[in-house]
This record gives sequence, C-alpha cells and structure tokens, in this order.
Amino acid sequence: MEFATTLLIAVGLAMDAFAVAASGGTTVREARFRYALVVGALFGGFQAGMPVLGWLGGAGLASFVGTYDRWIAFLLLALVGGRMIAGAVRGDGEAVQLATVGIATLLLLAVATSIDAFAVGVTFAVLGTPVLWPAVVIGIVTFALSAAGVLIGSTLGRAFGQKVEVLGGAILIGIGLRILLGL
Repeated sequence: MEFATTLLIAVGLAMDAFAVAASGGTTVREARFRYALVVGALFGGFQAGMPVLGWLGGAGLASFVGTYDRWIAFLLLALVGGRMIAGAVRGDGEAVQLATVGIATLLLLAVATSIDAFAVGVTFAVLGTPVLWPAVVIGIVTFALSAAGVLIGSTLGRAFGQKVEVLGGAILIGIGLRILLGL
C-alpha cells in the first residue's frame, strides 16, 4: 500500500479521536502537556492496535462486531458526552474532565474512537495487505492529532469556560450519532 494512501486512512481514522480529545481538553486547565501526551498515547495506541486485531481476527469476528460496532461507539460517546453536558449545566464540577477522570473513562473513549480501525484491519486482511506499517502510521497520526486536540480544546476552554464544555459534550454525542447513522 502506498504511503499516501496509508496516511489518508490514518488521518480519516484519527478525526474522531481528535474531536473527542479537543472536547475533553476544554476542561484541562493545568498540566496541559501531560494530558495531551496521555490522551495521545492512549488514543494512538488503540488506533494502532485495532487494525492489527481486525487483521488477525479476520472476517469472522468482524461480522459479529460489525453488527454492533456502531451501537457500541454511539453508547460510549453518548454516555461520556451526556455526563460532560450535565456537569457543565449543573456547574457542580461533575463534567467529564480529562484532569479528573479515571483511566477507565479514558479507555472507553479510546475504544469508542478506534472501532472503525478494527474494520480497516479486517479490510487489510481481506486484501492481503500487511498490517504492521499501516498500524504504526495510524497510531502516530492519531497520537499527534489527539495531543493537538487536547491542547486546542484546553485553549478554548480557558477562553470560554463552561460554554465550551457543553459544546464539547454535544460534539461527543454528535460523533456518536454520526457513527450510529453511518454518516
């Protein structure tokens, strides 16, 4: 597979992770670079690992996951986005904040944003395309865009406060709906 094709696939897969990272970044006030690195590493790692799992699992596993992948991604993103909106509206500090969420929430977000990468891995297997190099490129691109998303979101959060947290939650729900509806 040509590098340009691999890079375009990587950027396409990383867009959801970027949007989620930017949404979560709106709540980061301190240690911005630390959270950017953590989120970038988790999202990039899952985006790199899922195509490998898809490639290894092949079409059989894809048919099972493929039946529910959109619902899984939607429910995970809607749950986190809804909590983010509720916390911002209540003003009680219960918004989903990267600075205070547990690793479990970050892992859920990483899984939710990387489910499409699993299907890409299955496609690679069907086409007989080696998966290692594309997985590395996908992981690096997702790392870079997710880390940038946290930093951009943090800057916007500092400027606009809770309004951006509500917007961030709405974006997460919107991404989930887009995935669910196949848009």
